[in-house]
Amino acid sequence: MPGQVAFISSPEYLEHYTGLGHPESPQRLAAIWEALVDAGLKDRLLWVEPAAATEDDLGMVHEPAYVELARREIAAGRGMLSTGDTNVCPKSFDAALLAAGAGIVAVDAVCEGRASAAFCAVRPPGHHAGPARGMGFCVFNNIAVAARHGQRSHDIERVLIVDWDLHHGNGTQEVFYEDPSVFYFSAHQWGNYPMPVTGLGHAGETGAGPGKGTNLNCPLPPGAGDEEMLAAVGDRLAPAMEEFAPQLVLISAGFDCRRGDPLGRLDVTDEGFRRLTRAVREIAGASAGGRIVSFLEGGYELPGLASATLTHLEALME
Repeated sequence: MPGQVAFISSPEYLEHYTGLGHPESPQRLAAIWEALVDAGLKDRLLWVEPAAATEDDLGMVHEPAYVELARREIAAGRGMLSTGDTNVCPKSFDAALLAAGAGIVAVDAVCEGRASAAFCAVRPPGHHAGPARGMGFCVFNNIAVAARHGQRSHDIERVLIVDWDLHHGNGTQEVFYEDPSVFYFSAHQWGNYPMPVTGLGHAGETGAGPGKGTNLNCPLPPGAGDEEMLAAVGDRLAPAMEEFAPQLVLISAGFDCRRGDPLGRLDVTDEGFRRLTRAVREIAGASAGGRIVSFLEGGYELPGLASATLTHLEALME
């Protein structure tokens, strides 16, 4: 019903097995689902089944040769994509299609008024995947596919992508770096993966060609927490959005910037995620009719991941 937050997920995501001890494990989603039940939030959400992305959908973002490479390598039983550090198993390609397709279903629900906002609890994550390369636990760029779908199918002219994951979303930046119709914002830990690998994520990267001015990186020092993250959104992003006026807002909701995550050294609290979500909702309310679709990216300390996700959902439901 209108006003509800849609929750898009599937047990099929659990079949993407990354290996014993790998941080991006099926237990991440299991922890979130269990927490929803325990908190009494499950029945307050509009549960929606994802649908697999098609090759045409993926082609809006990824080169066909890369899609075929990923398909072939996974089918051959490789344990890791040759393009980067993304562990895979025989079920990973189907899970990746379903993860990319979840954003399409979510954008449809929000743009057609069946939900006020949406959260895609998916695996594998997506923001490190570029047009021709999967890396950093990512096969396809879920949020980029969703942005292109909104433009193609719902006459959306301007999309904002807010990425507060611990790690810079190099893949998303690469997809849209020369595109003035998609504004990419990333607040991430300085020097952490994938910055040493890609060389990207610096504050001086502001877009190129017609996209100049629509890429905003805010690298944060280790130890930065709520106030630094909120300042990046409030002092840097919000003023830029007064001119850009997005018609759809997408969030790469990485909860690995949370206090205590094993992969990073940022210090965002659950209350910080509540305030971040509210700040992004203000931006969406000003020009996008409140339309927000959020995607699970990182977050590897299971109780913390579950707690932060619940807080984010509560803020979307306010």
